[in-house]
Amino acid sequence: MGKLQQLQAKATQAAQFVAKHGCSYHKQLLEQNKQYIQEPATVEKCNLLAKQLFYTRLASIPGRYEAFWKELDCVKQLWKHKQELKVEDAGIAVLFGLECFAWFCAGEIVGRGFTFTGYHV
Repeated sequence: MGKLQQLQAKATQAAQFVAKHGCSYHKQLLEQNKQYIQEPATVEKCNLLAKQLFYTRLASIPGRYEAFWKELDCVKQLWKHKQELKVEDAGIAVLFGLECFAWFCAGEIVGRGFTFTGYHV
């Protein structure tokens, strides 16, 4: 059996499974999380919740800004006393830097439309 036929068979199985169990899973999920559901579910209520989320996030910026500067001060202190730095701490810093670089590269690839050269084929 070819790869395409195998993929089609798997997709058919998945579609059948979702058709059979999807509704009960949906009901179970809603029942487990009913404390998060707002009643009545109206457009006005959704707009209100969206505004509350936006302004709550906006209000949290000063706290996150302070936390950022505290973290930066800690990094500065570590840099000043780099002779006392342990190998484990240096390894964590290197891994963090590599992770940041990898996310940057992934963002660049996504920004170019998932191409590696920037040209669309």
